[in-house]
Amino acid sequence: MAMLARYRMQVGDLVRQDPVLAVALVLAVLSCLVVPPDAGYLSYVDLRTLGMLFSLMTVMAGLSRLGVFSAACRGLLAVARGPRRLALALTLLAFFSSMLITNDVALVTFVPLALLALGALGSERLTCFTVVMMTIAANLGSMFTPVGNPQNLYLCSASHLPLADFLLLMLPYTVGALVLLVVAVGVFGRVADARLGDGDAPERTDGTPSAAARVPLARVLPWLVVFACALLSVARLLPFEVTVVAAIAVGFVADRGALAHVDYALLVTFVAFFVFVGNMGRIEVVDGVIAGLVSGHELAVAVGASQVLSNVPAAILLSGFTSNWQALIVGTNLGGLGTLIASMASLISYKQVALVLPRAKGRYLALFTVWNVVFLAALLVLHALLP
Repeated sequence: MAMLARYRMQVGDLVRQDPVLAVALVLAVLSCLVVPPDAGYLSYVDLRTLGMLFSLMTVMAGLSRLGVFSAACRGLLAVARGPRRLALALTLLAFFSSMLITNDVALVTFVPLALLALGALGSERLTCFTVVMMTIAANLGSMFTPVGNPQNLYLCSASHLPLADFLLLMLPYTVGALVLLVVAVGVFGRVADARLGDGDAPERTDGTPSAAARVPLARVLPWLVVFACALLSVARLLPFEVTVVAAIAVGFVADRGALAHVDYALLVTFVAFFVFVGNMGRIEVVDGVIAGLVSGHELAVAVGASQVLSNVPAAILLSGFTSNWQALIVGTNLGGLGTLIASMASLISYKQVALVLPRAKGRYLALFTVWNVVFLAALLVLHALLP
């Protein structure tokens, strides 16, 4: 009985800590009961995607542990003046940095520092608004590049879409998102707290020094080399195996802690969904029904599925039933807007706000939902207007 209770507790902890992983494992196991494991399973898993994800997460963990991103943010906060300019600077930082360091790393790194800097202004309303804008910015900025988020990395790999074509596909939505963000912060950043004038500057605190801490270049350089290898692998100019080996080697030599901070749960989630999708594709009736529902409606289905599954699982699941890769890429990226779980990276910001401003959780969720719906609607209109 004690062992059973301990097992239930462990399962409960898994569901609470990573519900997407729990769902993926359940679906994979159930599908294995219908399609017993055989040699066909070997073709399910996209090793290229897993290898690239592992390499990028290792690089980002290594650079983060060196304080590279924190130093960049502190340098920005040191020169920002006025609440609206501070909000815009933080939003643009999340937007552009997420293109290279992924949306979740951008939010994990910059939201805590933003909360500290904004706390000096004493405006709960402005703080919630700015973090909402940063979250939307990270989710939308990351859609521009294959390395910006996990679903892009997977879809770019699975579709064999050239890097230039991927960038051109997402360019109109990225530019549109940037314009919307600048307008939103420019207009509503001031309205967020009328008590603060543009001339007011946040007070210096111990947590936001005026000068960025020095980061030793010699320790950063190996990680930059691995990141360059990753970009070459994404462009298919370098075998992904070389990048994986380079990431492991640098991790062991420079910082083994970086290897420990890799999100292995995400890798397992990918494997579980690969198994589930592979098995569903071998059940002729199921494959036909789902393919029929998705065909011709890839973008709408991707946006809708992302609202309840989040966009990474939605990308993996739907990819097994359509070859309209461009619609799926756009749909899962725009689908990151909407509900709090549409992009799992959004939960990072919510948890940080709930920790620092527990009484503001309701206000934050309301602002988050309203602004996500506004941005999603605007970008869907943009999609309809594009040729």
